[in-house]
Amino acid sequence: MPARHPAVVDPPTRTHTGPDTGRTPDAAAGNRVGTVTSRPVRSPAMPRVFSGIQPTGDLHLGNLLGAVRNWVQDQHAADSFYCIVDLHALTVPKAPGEVGRSSLEMAQTLLACGLDPDVCTLFVQSHVPEHAELSWLVQCVTAMGELNRMTQFKDKSAKQANKTDLVSVGLFTYPALQAADILLYDTDRVPVGEDQRQHIELTRDVAERFNARFGDTFVIPQATIPRAGARVMDLQEPTDKMSKSAASDAGVVYLMDDLAVTAKKFKRAVTDSDGEVRYDPSAKPGVSNLLSILGAVTGRSAEELGEEYSQYGPLKADTADAVVELLTPIQQRFRELVEDPAGTSELLAIGAEKARAVAGAVYTRAVDHVGLLPRA
Repeated sequence: MPARHPAVVDPPTRTHTGPDTGRTPDAAAGNRVGTVTSRPVRSPAMPRVFSGIQPTGDLHLGNLLGAVRNWVQDQHAADSFYCIVDLHALTVPKAPGEVGRSSLEMAQTLLACGLDPDVCTLFVQSHVPEHAELSWLVQCVTAMGELNRMTQFKDKSAKQANKTDLVSVGLFTYPALQAADILLYDTDRVPVGEDQRQHIELTRDVAERFNARFGDTFVIPQATIPRAGARVMDLQEPTDKMSKSAASDAGVVYLMDDLAVTAKKFKRAVTDSDGEVRYDPSAKPGVSNLLSILGAVTGRSAEELGEEYSQYGPLKADTADAVVELLTPIQQRFRELVEDPAGTSELLAIGAEKARAVAGAVYTRAVDHVGLLPRA
């Protein structure tokens, strides 16, 4: 078994009784037969982790250094399920076919960055129909008031209200789908930032409510703060996080940018006028951002690197070179995957099959505990 990452501790005892995650071939195909026999489920040797990512927009350097690189490392320390949540992307208007194309491209990007489908389970949400099916059961034990309190709904709906597009019911209820995403896999841990912690608390609340009403069914997941990745700021607005929603792309380094363009963006990065190189995010955000990026890419501390430079020019050049070196093999692998879309689709199909082996059993357990009439 691969060595555990120091940040990973033993998983909690699973707090339900239920079947093993295996299913009969008929059940795996969606024909649920008979009654599930409940018995205690033991925790696996490694904790099970679930993370989702929306297929919206190109990934940038902040995504890579802040999150995706952690996924690549952690896939060896946990039973990791990585889901491209295409159904969530539909909560705001999309052109026909856009989400499908973006989902394929997101999968290719994640594979190029180092996710190994032989080690982790990488799949597309809509390829596992139990996500949508369990979402309805979850909605039926979720209160309107709980969804009304979701701050992300308030923020996103306010943005949509300023446009001609409608504010969809899906935008309101998607935390229930997110809860189903997590609960389907008997998830022990969900790495989240502070902006998503409220949704994990909702997931825990509805799981406990479901268990109290229908008997022990779901594992109660824990929110975990992922170990700190680099906090990558915009190269032109270094007090703002690098974001694909930035007003200008000049300070955003996309993973698939032409590498000459990437180098130019670093050489034009905003610094300051005093000429001193040191790591001080408050007083020198631009310089500190370059040091932080260089440190994240090379595995050294930003403070230590700050002592090695006396001018901004060499710091910009070295940071550009380090990032270009990091992105070169990622872009090469991405181009290979793009040339063989059927190969990526096959990997996603295998991932969906692996995911359904777990999700199908959990959904069947939930239906059995609710007492719905089994399919013949």
